[in-house]
Amino acid sequence: MLPPRLVRRLVLTPMVIVVALGIIVLSPLLAVLALLFGLFGLARAGRMRNLRLLSFAVVWLTAELVTLLVLLGLWVVSGFGGRLHTEPYQTRHYAVVRKFLDRLYRGVERTYGLRVEVEEPELTGEERIARLSRPVIVLSRHAGPGDSLLLVHQLLSVYGRRPRVVMTATLQFDPSMDVMGNRLPNVFIQGRHLGESIFTDQIERVARGLDQTGALVIFPEGGNWTPGRWRRGIRRLEAAGRRDLAARAREMPNLLPPRPGGTLTAIAACPDADVIFVAHAGLDTIQSVADVWRRFPINQVIRARWWRVPSGQVPRAADHEAQVQWLYDWWERIDQWITENRPADATARLAEPQA
Repeated sequence: MLPPRLVRRLVLTPMVIVVALGIIVLSPLLAVLALLFGLFGLARAGRMRNLRLLSFAVVWLTAELVTLLVLLGLWVVSGFGGRLHTEPYQTRHYAVVRKFLDRLYRGVERTYGLRVEVEEPELTGEERIARLSRPVIVLSRHAGPGDSLLLVHQLLSVYGRRPRVVMTATLQFDPSMDVMGNRLPNVFIQGRHLGESIFTDQIERVARGLDQTGALVIFPEGGNWTPGRWRRGIRRLEAAGRRDLAARAREMPNLLPPRPGGTLTAIAACPDADVIFVAHAGLDTIQSVADVWRRFPINQVIRARWWRVPSGQVPRAADHEAQVQWLYDWWERIDQWITENRPADATARLAEPQA
């Protein structure tokens, strides 16, 4: 259960700041302990995992503290929050998000040696100009917390987009994500209420507000992939009488069945938007907090593939059933791409029994 916003601001945020400062100050001692523990307590392949995790934690917590300080300053100079939702302050907040994610991206490059390669179709000059003049709706598979951060980083830093993200409400336990997320036009969803109309209405409102620099990011699966969720998703379709979709979902072992409600609502609400489908492979093994230590990939290339469907080719005029089948067609393409491009060691880690 998520605490009220006032409790998060007055209790959770100061608590996180104190813990972050403590870890940063004690990080030299913790690094020595992590190194000793790694040398004497772990197998050779995992000896440095403690040190890598501590190093990235310090990067994250430092970025967290700096971001919270900047956000506090923006709140003060905006007239104690009075002008936060005006265009100049929205622009400043997107700059804060970009710098925060840039720090995390550089941090994971240095500590874990990760690199991201994004494959896109070649564009002519005219096509590139035309596509830069339209909003986009980005539909991505979801396989862990890292993929959403990398996706938003790519949209902000590489493509110059201003993303609006439909995300789980539990991210508000992180103070900087909480403050930034609620000052920008995002949608926070309680997982068990994913299909309810109140959240569909929020998604529709956010989609209607997209301009040519906007990007609405949705994860149609509704959560991170796990074997249990995959099986429950198939049973949910069978219980709803959609045995045809359940059969298709069984043939997509890398993905959860997509939930079309919010996705199709967003597409209808912004008729000028292109639709981008995103697949990625390499972060699939991060299914829990423990997996950050046990399975986080080291010195690996995270591959991603982006397909762009121009607005005129999106079946907005089709009936609901045809749109659902269109979404499943794309999900099958993404599943096949993941099977062909997932790193071999990631496949092996997925096959490991859970502790």
